[in-house]
Order: sequence, then structure tokens, then C-alpha cells
Amino acid sequence: MTQDRDNIFAPPGSKAELESGERLSPRFSSDGLITAVTVDAADGTVLMVAHMNAEALQLTLETGIAHYWSRSRQSIWKKGETSGNMQTVRQIRIDCDQDCVLLKVETAGDGANCHTGRKSCFYRTVEMSDGGKPRLVLDESDAPRFDPGTVYGSK
Repeated sequence: MTQDRDNIFAPPGSKAELESGERLSPRFSSDGLITAVTVDAADGTVLMVAHMNAEALQLTLETGIAHYWSRSRQSIWKKGETSGNMQTVRQIRIDCDQDCVLLKVETAGDGANCHTGRKSCFYRTVEMSDGGKPRLVLDESDAPRFDPGTVYGSK
């Protein structure tokens, strides 16, 4: 994770500055990442949870399009660049100690945010079976909106 851009973020200050100040001082983890929770700006559906490094957060702020850090590819990921389902950021919030961001977005294209083609990455619920073991149950209301094999190719 290289940071080629000028850092626009304020250095971490006191606890009071983090919690009540006006300076954006994201507290990136030791691996340089901050958690990003993404929700639908219109209905509040949790769409996905990802990570950002400083460059991804800065690109998101500068362009208004959500960018993330792909831990598997070790690179910046402009959400929707391949699928056409770009996320236009309507609002960014940061939590009390500035170690997690919340993005409220509108999704272009067919509105899918998950690589499985669904609106949300949270398309299954965890329920307890009669035998007392957890099982996953598909949320039928979040059917795939595109065929991942067609969009991303076979893997």
C-alpha cells in the first residue's frame, strides 16, 4: 500500500479533538486500513463492509465515487468499475474515535453492490436449526441483479 498522494488528513490529536473537533484525522490500523460500512442513501440497507487506505479515502473524497482497498488484490478498487454499478457518495460519516467510516451511497447500473450480483452483500440470515446448530438462510428478496460469470468471467 503506497501513498503517492499528499496526505490531506490531520494528524491524530487529543481524545477531545478526535471526538469533538472539526479535523478529519482517520485512525488507520497498523496495516494502514480503516473499516468502511456502506449503506444505501435512500433506504439505509447495509450494502457492504470493506476497507480503505488513506489513498482510497482521499480518492473517495475528491471524486465522490467510492474507492476501497482490496486486501486480496492489494490494490485500490473503484467500486463498480467493472460491473457499472458505481457508488456515488451522498454523505460520509466517521465514528466517535475516527476509526470507522460510514458511506451513504446511490448505486448506478442495476443497483447491485455485491460481487454475487445482489443489492447487498448481506443476503443471508443466520438462524438456529431445530438441532441447535446455526445455518444460513437465503433472503429471497435480494435476488441477483446480474450474472457474475458474465460480468467478471469464470473464476
